Amino acid sequence: MLFQKSLTRELTYTSIGVFSILLAILLSTQTINMLGRAAQGRIASDAIFALIGFWSIGFFPVLMILTIFVSVIVTLTRMWREHEMAVWMASGKSLTDWVWPVLRFALPLSLLIAVGTTVIEPWAVQRSKEYAETLKQREEMTALSPGVFKESRSSDRVYFIESYSVLSGATRNVFVQSIKAGEVSSIFAKSGQLSTDKDGNRILMLENGRRYTGEPGSGAFEVAEFEHYTLKISETERVVRPELDSETRPTLQLLNSNQPADRAELAWRLSLPLCALVLALLAIPLSYFNPRAGHAYNLVFALGAYLLYQNLMWLLRDAIGSGKLHSALAILPAHAAMLALAAALLYYHNRPAEPWLTRMKRLLRRKSA
Repeated sequence: MLFQKSLTRELTYTSIGVFSILLAILLSTQTINMLGRAAQGRIASDAIFALIGFWSIGFFPVLMILTIFVSVIVTLTRMWREHEMAVWMASGKSLTDWVWPVLRFALPLSLLIAVGTTVIEPWAVQRSKEYAETLKQREEMTALSPGVFKESRSSDRVYFIESYSVLSGATRNVFVQSIKAGEVSSIFAKSGQLSTDKDGNRILMLENGRRYTGEPGSGAFEVAEFEHYTLKISETERVVRPELDSETRPTLQLLNSNQPADRAELAWRLSLPLCALVLALLAIPLSYFNPRAGHAYNLVFALGAYLLYQNLMWLLRDAIGSGKLHSALAILPAHAAMLALAAALLYYHNRPAEPWLTRMKRLLRRKSA
């Protein structure tokens, strides 16, 4: 029918715009966060885009749920505001006639969310952790920005360089301080060269410097000048695969697991596609807008309903994970409650219009009878 085709077309165009805006906001925020961490020397600068990519893949299901909900709310609210909905209702349509067109729009996206939560997201989280482990095993200076003090992973050594060339490995004005068995060793060098020895270990060859060795507070320090000094930075890199946990374990393994954390993760993965469908239905009555009032209170109610829904799901997920609820199906009451709310609101907005005074008189007569 005409109204179904027009609604589906507008929902599609709106969803593309909403998804693009949400993705741009989230990517810009995450990029600024990653750049700040790289400036502090906490991550390597060449790892920023890879980490953002893994994070985006993992966040994709939640982003699609928001896209479905916001698209339906925005589209139907516009139809109410511009009196287009009144025209359709005057031709014999009711709000329930919008259920199937909205579901036809939301179902393919929900299937995409299901694939993301059950297959793609665990893979992305696993690859992200493997990549993080690889970064930890890399040479420590690669994540160092010039002019920033960098502490080693073992917390027994601190580096500072004035300049560092990624291509040649040359450094200038290097400071290295290490603590071993209560003895502090401080090394100052005018220049250095980062390289790899025959065993694959990362070494820093310092030139024209001094080394101060002693115990803090004793005043007795040994001073040695050197022309060349070799310092091992890290051992040979090893490929380490992190152990599987609930977030990275495949969905089929979660189905056969009796661990509370696995049941909670399974409930969450299977709930997100269902959450998208329920929110799409809930958005139909929540999009009701009275053009005469001129107040978009429905958007506030929609935000409150979304937050309530998410908090209910998190509450039940935590209860399953802590062992208080012993089945992954225990998260279904959250979906049932919001689905009942959507049905109640649809019934409320579909009822015949009646002045409030007449309705009160009718209710009073019913009570007195």
